[in-house]
Amino acid sequence: MITADQFTMTAIATINSPYKEKFAIPRQPNLVSAAKGQVILLGDANNSELVRGIEQFSHLWLLFIFNASQAEGWKPLVRPPRLGGNKKTGVLATRSTFRPNPIGMSVVKLDRVEQSQVNSKAQCILHVSGLDLLHGTPIVDIKPYLPYSDAIFQAEAGFAQAKPEPELTIHFSITSQTELIAYQEEYHQLAILIEQVLAQDPRPAYKRKKLDDKIYGMCLYDLNIQWRIINFTHVEVLSIKKLLE
Repeated sequence: MITADQFTMTAIATINSPYKEKFAIPRQPNLVSAAKGQVILLGDANNSELVRGIEQFSHLWLLFIFNASQAEGWKPLVRPPRLGGNKKTGVLATRSTFRPNPIGMSVVKLDRVEQSQVNSKAQCILHVSGLDLLHGTPIVDIKPYLPYSDAIFQAEAGFAQAKPEPELTIHFSITSQTELIAYQEEYHQLAILIEQVLAQDPRPAYKRKKLDDKIYGMCLYDLNIQWRIINFTHVEVLSIKKLLE
């Protein structure tokens, strides 16, 4: 018997995402429209009947598990990036990944539904964009986004009322421009994806507005992108290379 405080959930899908590590994932969905991925239905949920009619909706809610941060536990107070990473706020007053139950929710754009054959078995795939999920994240539910009820224009959102405006301009070095050309057929919209991710400034919030001569690296797909901040407002992409296998 399941009591009121005990639940068991099974992943109904997993996500194929360009984000292979937590660093550089945008802090909210739809900030990086070029981030495209696939929701791969699993097990009993891998059935086209479950998604019949879903193409009528332009956007979907994905409910998922913060599996990459579960082991770190949670605390009642966290430091939201929108407050500069220095002020503590109650975890339930934020969208922090470190929660009593590691459940996340994300709105993504539904691009198309694919029914394919994988190893002679039918496979249902939802192609989505604007995602902010780590590759391999377990999805526990999918719901259609309903504009009339989900978009409340009079809502107040405290310290996160407005969408953050990108403060960084992205410049590709001569080396990285050459590498972009080499990868353009394999990775569609790679330059746009890099620009949109870096424009959000993926560094820890406390490092913003400070001189920073560190060379950073981030993983998108199976690529390691090296970059640095210049004069507070500009980012230079230094190199784009395949990750070592």
